[in-house]
Amino acid sequence: MDYRERLRDIREDRDLTQAEIGRLLNKSQQGYSHIESGRAELKIDDLITLCRFYNLSADYVIGLVDKPVSFKRK
Repeated sequence: MDYRERLRDIREDRDLTQAEIGRLLNKSQQGYSHIESGRAELKIDDLITLCRFYNLSADYVIGLVDKPVSFKRK
């Protein structure tokens, strides 16, 4: 699965809007929409923020593994 699809699925599973995630990442709804649609790349800092927010590992969020794994906090 492409990481953009995974980001959309995770967001939708939690009943969140693109605008809500955009605010989390200090982006507009359109700015976040561009990430999900492939018109913009996901920055590492944004990936870290999303992993912490969703409590999921980066491997799962970017599609390297198919089983959700919790984010391990230090």
